[in-house]
Amino acid sequence: MSRLAILGAGAFGTALAIALARGGAAVSLIARDPEAAARIEKARENAGRLPGATLPEAVSVTADTAAAEGADAILLTVPMQRLTEALSAARTHLAKGPLVAACKGMDLATLKGATALLAEARPEGPHALLTGPSFAADIARGLPTALTLACADEAAGLDLQHLLSTPTLRLYRTTDTVGAELGGAVKNVIAIAAGATIGAGLGDSARAALMTRGYAEMLRLAPALGARPETLAGLSGFGDLVLTCTSEQSRNFRYGLALGRGEAFAEDVTVEGAATSRAVARLAAERDIDVPITDTVAALAEGRLTLKGAMDTLLARPLKEE
Repeated sequence: MSRLAILGAGAFGTALAIALARGGAAVSLIARDPEAAARIEKARENAGRLPGATLPEAVSVTADTAAAEGADAILLTVPMQRLTEALSAARTHLAKGPLVAACKGMDLATLKGATALLAEARPEGPHALLTGPSFAADIARGLPTALTLACADEAAGLDLQHLLSTPTLRLYRTTDTVGAELGGAVKNVIAIAAGATIGAGLGDSARAALMTRGYAEMLRLAPALGARPETLAGLSGFGDLVLTCTSEQSRNFRYGLALGRGEAFAEDVTVEGAATSRAVARLAAERDIDVPITDTVAALAEGRLTLKGAMDTLLARPLKEE
């Protein structure tokens, strides 16, 4: 039996623990808060993050990062802006075994993706990224889900693909870590814009146009960052964009809905796209890449622009060829 460790007991980490345990692995789910870990372990349910999903017997819950030692793979399912902190806190217990980040975005402080942060924390590889169109509730329920596993080391990626795939969780492999990271980061930004579009009552036609032009921003960024455009046509790019921009299960989409309706949004809900929009906007500006939707979302998230101002700005752009 394989042994896996998941660092981060949010909804996605819990869902992966359930799916991987059902697939035959022994899983250590590591929470940051000892009280929360004890509560989840006793109830056999993460009621605060993923209510109604029962943990299999093969899942143990703890707050002790030492549980990661000796694991066949260590998955990090913390929010992107907390990844560096989590790696630092667990550094002594991450000396061996593949590290797999399962967070989407770009670090606001360094403008780096997840695999670069993994490599900084522990230069010895392998380092990988698990990303793509998925909702935690679907994974926990055992609904069919396909994800991208990105690993620059092709042999290590093949091993991880077999290790982490289950009958209901199908992984597709790529060596393009930058492209996989880019798709997962920018799609959250576009999802905020899509949510704001629907929240403001602008309609599905406007949302479709925004998704298409947002995808074009991904493709403009790709060559400048060393990503392969074809990666963005896959699960980690186009696939995740479609899912996140069309479902209220997406926190980024719901955040955009609230912006469009002029409503407050729960402060305790992680919205990766808000910070990512600022990071991507900065990176694009440094490289002189035109990303008007990303720029607009960053301005909205920072309160520098009203929704009406955002609409006026985008609609006033010069007409051009597609």
